[in-house]
Amino acid sequence: MPKKVKPAGNGKEESPVPCKQVKVEAGGGPSTLNFESPSGLFESLISPTNIETFFKEFWEQKPLLIQRDDPAVAAYYQSLFRLTDLKSLCSQGIYYGRDVNVCRCVNGKKKVLNKDGKAHFLQLRKDFDQKRATIQFHQPQRFKDELWRIQEKLECYFGSLVGSNVYITPGGSQGLPPHYDDVEVFILQLEGEKHWRLYKPTVALAREYSVEAEARIGTPTHEFTLKPGDLLYFPRGTIHQADTPSGLAHSTHVTISTYQNNSWGDFLLDTISGLVFDTAKEDITLRTGIPRQLLMQVETTTVATRLSGFLRTLADRLESTKELLSSDMKKDFVMHRLPPYYTGDGTELSLSTPGGKLPRLDSIVSLQFKDHIILTVGPDQDRSDEAQEKMVYIYHSLKNRREIHMMGNEEEIESHGLRFPFSHVDALKQIWNSSAISVKDLKLTTDEEKESLVLSLWTECLIQVI
Repeated sequence: MPKKVKPAGNGKEESPVPCKQVKVEAGGGPSTLNFESPSGLFESLISPTNIETFFKEFWEQKPLLIQRDDPAVAAYYQSLFRLTDLKSLCSQGIYYGRDVNVCRCVNGKKKVLNKDGKAHFLQLRKDFDQKRATIQFHQPQRFKDELWRIQEKLECYFGSLVGSNVYITPGGSQGLPPHYDDVEVFILQLEGEKHWRLYKPTVALAREYSVEAEARIGTPTHEFTLKPGDLLYFPRGTIHQADTPSGLAHSTHVTISTYQNNSWGDFLLDTISGLVFDTAKEDITLRTGIPRQLLMQVETTTVATRLSGFLRTLADRLESTKELLSSDMKKDFVMHRLPPYYTGDGTELSLSTPGGKLPRLDSIVSLQFKDHIILTVGPDQDRSDEAQEKMVYIYHSLKNRREIHMMGNEEEIESHGLRFPFSHVDALKQIWNSSAISVKDLKLTTDEEKESLVLSLWTECLIQVI
């Protein structure tokens, strides 16, 4: 599990955490995507389909194929990742298993051809050429700035983690057997051509990855070939397989994926425990003991009525609740997502220290990096007794480490943010819901509290004085 936020008592900021400074590499040509806003980026990605049509007709329902005959789009897609990029990436230190897999589909099964330890370009190229193996590169947004730029905007748009994998497959070969995934998938064809076959799901909106036998999946519902600049979307659970046609040098595509474990069921599981805890503090019936030997019984149907009554009580409480207890899904998302994409003239940038004017009582302030901040209410993490009070928590991703994004490095991930007494919640909502607000107008009792609040937010680079 991710580490808990470091308490910053009384609204004081955490000790400054050094943020790795990043240089933005030169682009590979003009972008054909719109980076002005998260929604603008997504709409340009699925163009000419508009967002309303996409979510009404395709999202979680059926595949969408967008084939473009546009040299500018093709050139931009090709710049995102090339086979030749592997040479420089190998020189940075990449490892089999962690960063790269070498595999091939043989008789309907995935055959992994990984070596041990560090991956070397000459060995990768040898397996690629002689064994006709696919090279799968994990989470290239850690290294490729333009993919970081795209995926950071998509995480803002979906409010969910967005990962990616690059697949480079030689002509006349297939890397993976027919399978389905537990994520929404967007395929961007970068180099060469890829022949795709899609099949009707055996598990709609699947919650896990699974390989499917050819004999079970039937005939394809869709079959087509992607070329550079083309895009394919399909929902989780869609069975698929792809190969590079014979006669071609190779195919490169990037799979961008999102919405893993992001269903209503996941959200319900995440919020129900806090709701039960809160309700039990006020409702003695939830604190009474279960019948003797209940856990020893084989049949427990007699308690179903009692449990359904408790669920009705929780439902009633939920409908009248304004502040849900902190959900782990919110916190996990902001802790694991990409930091903001840094643009500039090649100079090193950092979000470790704030800049601009220091906020005062007579200042007008506005929130910045709003897409990278969550505000939530939860129990005081420093106390475990029944007198636990609610606190307001603010988590942000400004100091997240791009180089471990989506890599499962739980021991290396820490949360960044602040906590405040629950009495500050209305003032914080004012800041969140206003394009700009005067510090003296914040709904707090004293001027000292108002100044302390905005200074804490400013120190974390979350607000600016305008």
